[in-house]
Amino acid sequence: MADTIPRHSDPAPAPAPRSRVVALVGSPNSGKSTLFNALTGAGRAVGNYPGTTVEVGTGRWTSASLGDVTLTDLPGAYSLDPLSPDEALTAELLHGGSALDAAVIVCDAAHLGRSLVLAAHVRQLPVRSVVALTMSDVADRRGVTVDTDVLAERLGVPVVRLDPRRRDVSALARALAQVLDEPPPRPLAVSSDGVGRCTPACPPECTACQPADVADLTASLTVDDDLERAEQLFAWVTETTELATTRPPEARRTWTDRVDRWVTAPIVGPLVFLAVMWGVFVLTTTVAAPLQDGLDALFTGPVTDAARAVLGAVGLSGSLVEGFVVDGLIAGVGMLLTFLPLMAIMFALLALLEDSGYMARAAVVTDRLMGRLGLPGRAFMPLVVGFGCNVPAISAVRVLPDARHRLLTALLVPFTSCSARLTVYVMVAATFFPDNAGTVVFLMYVTSIVLVILGGLLLRSTLIRSMGSDPLVLDLPTYQRPSVRLLAGATWMRLRGFLQTASGIIVATVAVVWAMGVIPAPGAAGSVGDVPVNDSLYAWISEHVAVLFGPTGFAEWHAVGALIVGFVAKEAVISSWAQTYPAGSDLSASVFADFTAASGGHPQAAAAAFLVFLLAYTPCVATLATQRRQIGMRWTSVGVVMQLTMAWVLAVAVFQIGSTIS
Repeated sequence: MADTIPRHSDPAPAPAPRSRVVALVGSPNSGKSTLFNALTGAGRAVGNYPGTTVEVGTGRWTSASLGDVTLTDLPGAYSLDPLSPDEALTAELLHGGSALDAAVIVCDAAHLGRSLVLAAHVRQLPVRSVVALTMSDVADRRGVTVDTDVLAERLGVPVVRLDPRRRDVSALARALAQVLDEPPPRPLAVSSDGVGRCTPACPPECTACQPADVADLTASLTVDDDLERAEQLFAWVTETTELATTRPPEARRTWTDRVDRWVTAPIVGPLVFLAVMWGVFVLTTTVAAPLQDGLDALFTGPVTDAARAVLGAVGLSGSLVEGFVVDGLIAGVGMLLTFLPLMAIMFALLALLEDSGYMARAAVVTDRLMGRLGLPGRAFMPLVVGFGCNVPAISAVRVLPDARHRLLTALLVPFTSCSARLTVYVMVAATFFPDNAGTVVFLMYVTSIVLVILGGLLLRSTLIRSMGSDPLVLDLPTYQRPSVRLLAGATWMRLRGFLQTASGIIVATVAVVWAMGVIPAPGAAGSVGDVPVNDSLYAWISEHVAVLFGPTGFAEWHAVGALIVGFVAKEAVISSWAQTYPAGSDLSASVFADFTAASGGHPQAAAAAFLVFLLAYTPCVATLATQRRQIGMRWTSVGVVMQLTMAWVLAVAVFQIGSTIS
């Protein structure tokens, strides 16, 4: 008989607790990124926020006080009165703070007044907050002291003095843990009596205690007929700065001020910038050369021999599998990996310049030239990013408030020489200009700047007219001794990106080039896997395209085929050469011989033309995809046509002039 006793089902398992989300908010150059890296160990994942093209970083912060916390690195903002898509997203996410458990407001102790407008804006929202006071070491050197108790009383939230460059973040974790266990603090309120924190004893009907809405706040700061509340806010910022900050009786002329007198000067500044960059490239090529030779010998010798031995032991000697592994992966990817020392040294030197504070001065120096030519000053920042990688640089045009400035900058970024091109520059320079390789690489970056200027002038005079420019507004950080730990972290992050490219799209490209290299060309004798590379489909396609490059001096199928592959990724130019020249041959000697034959005895002129074409033509498919998302397919197509046209015309000019005078 059926059991008639009611049975109770097992209780449903409790849902897994949601990871607490903490937003990191601060102005540019306030130490926010350094703090984020210190908290997360530089484990930063970046993605576009849904519905926008603005990137938001996330990472995992684990501490004994907090447990696991999801840290969201919001775009830098000077206030919640948005002047760019970045600031608009920061204001939106903080205003709709239901998904945020707390916010860490990063304030620069050396320039407290610059940070307090944003801090006051955030505190007018019902969001749990902690203020992280950074740059304390810089403030100490300047004789500036910030009273954290006074600042905490004025803002109504805990204030923690720390130095994230030295990983002193335990106090911040404890303060944040305490805040997370409490209800949100009463917001600062904009009232007729000024900006201030109401006491807990205030009655609920107190109008000064009503949480300020971001829309109301921004309106009060932008509408001409309602400036009173804005004036009260800035009066509060001034008063708070004076109460919380103690400065020496006389302003000290710091070491930073004395250096800036020269490095940002109208004439000396550009000369210093060029000298610094020349030194970077010469040092990189000089130090990396023996390391590259060692890695090349490793891949062409022991690694290749070991692969052949293993494949032979399993009966695959002489098979297509052996061809793919040895002539494809090891030859192509292995050649690319020989440039790891070069990339590591370059990334380390650039990180050194950034962490020391010099790159901000380079921005000022370069902006003056851009301003004289009518280019938008704030566009310098995305263009600087482009010298690392064009993809995030085009994404970074979102910092520009004017749509025409964003369009112009997105079209100019591809002319900035990304690090992927550097591998090709070094190999070609070492092959054709062995005594001056570092100088040649440096000149390619100078040429890149010239192309940005020429491209800007061309677009401004034809397709994008009647566009004003805005000045570059940039806080110059104090010079500081770089942290070895931060330099290593920044170098590894960039090097890891290079390795991820090599392990992803480059491997796929190598596979395609290898496959086309073992397939017979139309009408050629032989079968798949049993055909000379000169008679392959790859060579056949490259030879037909090479007809267009006759006036450039490098109308040779190896060179042109490498440029075709370079449409996918510039790193693949080197790997395609390594795959299509005979295994075990001297790659540099083979390239030199083919350029000599194609140029009629003017290999250096042809090599210079090849480098200029490589610099000016379309960077990679990832860049095109990013451009299409930012500015649309029509303008992306316009950019591709402009890049190819300029690349071909300049390459012809360089070869024709070079072959005449050589």
